[in-house]
Amino acid sequence: MSYVDGFVVPVPLHNLPVYRRMARLCGKIWMEHGAIAYTECLADNVKSGKYTSFPQSVKLKPDETVVFSWIVYESRRHRDRVNKAVMNDPRMKPMFDAKALPFDGKRLIFGGFKTMLSL
Repeated sequence: MSYVDGFVVPVPLHNLPVYRRMARLCGKIWMEHGAIAYTECLADNVKSGKYTSFPQSVKLKPDETVVFSWIVYESRRHRDRVNKAVMNDPRMKPMFDAKALPFDGKRLIFGGFKTMLSL
């Protein structure tokens, strides 16, 4: 079964063009290094919940939107190999500077997931 890295990111609306360019480059880099799929999605029907929600999870501000994204790999082992190569790719270096990111990295949520069911 595949392995997935998932991300929930609060992005200021005025930074969406910059984020989109960054995501396009990241997607290219991940795919070149072996990822099976790379997907970035903008919130469309995402409301604040009573107890929890995507907006609440990232402490969304009024001038921001939520981006939900994921990267698919063959396995956890494959993911570890791909991510090591990605992190060593010189095109990624500018993204290691938190001040240069088009979003607040402290509110980014991410994690790795084993596939439980795939239809």
